[in-house]
This record gives sequence, C-alpha cells and structure tokens, in this order.
Amino acid sequence: MSSLLPNREQAIELLHKNHCPPQVINHCVAVADLALETAKILLVKGLKVNLELVEAGALLHDLGRSKNHTVDHGLVGAQMAKSIGLPESVINIIKRHVGGGITVEEAKRFGWPKDCYSPQTLEEKIVSYADKLINHSKRVPIELEIKRLQKENKVDAAERVRKLNEEITSLLGNKP
Repeated sequence: MSSLLPNREQAIELLHKNHCPPQVINHCVAVADLALETAKILLVKGLKVNLELVEAGALLHDLGRSKNHTVDHGLVGAQMAKSIGLPESVINIIKRHVGGGITVEEAKRFGWPKDCYSPQTLEEKIVSYADKLINHSKRVPIELEIKRLQKENKVDAAERVRKLNEEITSLLGNKP
C-alpha cells in the first residue's frame, strides 16, 4: 500500500483481509458515516477538515480488533497499519481514538511504547468523537458512553470523552 489514503472500498477490503469480524466492520462503517457527516458540517462552518482522511481513519480505526478487543486494539491497529504502509495520519487516528485518548501515565501502566495516544488533530478528534457515539452500529447518546466508563471506574476516560464531546459540539454550533 502506498502512502496515499485508501478510499472506502480499499479500507473495507483491508478490514476483510485482516479478518476483522463482520460486526466490527459494520461498526467501522457506521463510525465513518457519522464522522463524515460531522466533518462536512465543520467544513461548511469554515473549518479545515480533510474528508478523505476522516473517512479512511474512521473506517480503519478498529483494525486492531482483528487481533484483540482490549484497550490495546488501538496500539495493535496502529502497528498493523504501519506494517501495511498506511500514511502516518491514518496510523495516528487508529492509535489515538481509544477512550477519547490515553494519557502518558495510562500508556505507561499498559506497558505501551512512549508516544502520544490522545487525539491531536481535528480529524483525529472527529473520529474519536464519532466512535463514542456509535455502539455496535447504532448511534447512541454520548451520556451512555460516559456512564459506562464511570460505571467501569474509568473516571478520567469519562471526563476526556465529556470534554471531547463539548469541544466537537461547540464547533458544530450545538450546546453539549
């Protein structure tokens, strides 16, 4: 694969080739649809957003779920994407989408390599945001994800998701 962004068909083919379960592929497509919808609104509002990157990153954000379904799937997916030769911008979306971002301390506790695991760019934030609003392949209120994280005693992650929701909804012109 070249350093060019894969289109929708190529990204879905990569998920199939890497043996992602059908329900994961359906989830990725739903996240991509919502992420694109969000990105297009932001584009109309005058923000600079790369729609192709949002689509490719959203479709491939759970590539690592072909190997495991733990918090590590973001790191595993990023490593897979790198070995396939995907662009750094897609690798970063995959690596940074989990839990609204993983802090340096959390990454250290997980035994991950020292790196940035929190969404930095607008495209990374849009994909992470859309992922939190899609449960399986259905859209759900962000409060459900926040409550789930709180119930699992992931208070910091719940707060990051809440802040990410606030940031994106304010950019969209909605109240969080």
